Amino acid sequence: MVNGYMKDIQSEHDPRRISIKKVGVKDISYPITLLDKEKRLQHTVARVNMYVNLPHQFKGTHMSRFVEVLNQYHGEIHVKRIHDILVAVKERLLAEEAHFELDFPYFLRSADGRMQEFRCRMHGSLTAREELTIEVEVPVVAAPGRIQPRATTLPPSLGRWGLATVAVRYHRFVWLEDIINRVEEATARCLREVEDPDCDEELTVERLTSMIGEALTSLPDIRWFQATVENFSAGYSTFATLEWPEH
Repeated sequence: MVNGYMKDIQSEHDPRRISIKKVGVKDISYPITLLDKEKRLQHTVARVNMYVNLPHQFKGTHMSRFVEVLNQYHGEIHVKRIHDILVAVKERLLAEEAHFELDFPYFLRSADGRMQEFRCRMHGSLTAREELTIEVEVPVVAAPGRIQPRATTLPPSLGRWGLATVAVRYHRFVWLEDIINRVEEATARCLREVEDPDCDEELTVERLTSMIGEALTSLPDIRWFQATVENFSAGYSTFATLEWPEH
């Protein structure tokens, strides 16, 4: 404190010229609004991470400014406002880059009328250019007897064979429902193939990952995606990942 005033640590010059890659706040529980294809809007609660880089000329960051930006957009936190939030964070923190991450549950009604939860994440970044990645986890479920015994060591009654995780970037907005539907359709088709009496192959992470990749390429507005399929097992898991377009 100098002459009764609190020192502004952020604006103090740092002669060491050492930049910090990430500084911010994380795991803030906050209400958000999602675009729902069927019901228009869906309200849920997300875990929020917000961070910026710290240029070498600054010694510190006013952490309260992250929460100030978050509260500024209270009630308007959805995919169409992420750009505005990133700009506000970048300007308020005097940073060269800004990041905004959301981790949240999304609910859809299944064919049998049950409400099913899907874990989703969004990562928006603003540097020299802006990037938004949306990720969703889709359970891979097989009814008892539909997968060969050596494919998993889980009890058949559990039905849950594994998990498909898909991350996408798009040219134009893509509904979460459309991504989930493509994954579930590819999974159902793969299961039908391996349960065919004439098929001597089992359900594998490689086979299912390839089929999900083929299904996602049919969404014309997606410009990039990564698909990972994980098979649960006792003491370990197997997985396969593909990325499109390939680098």
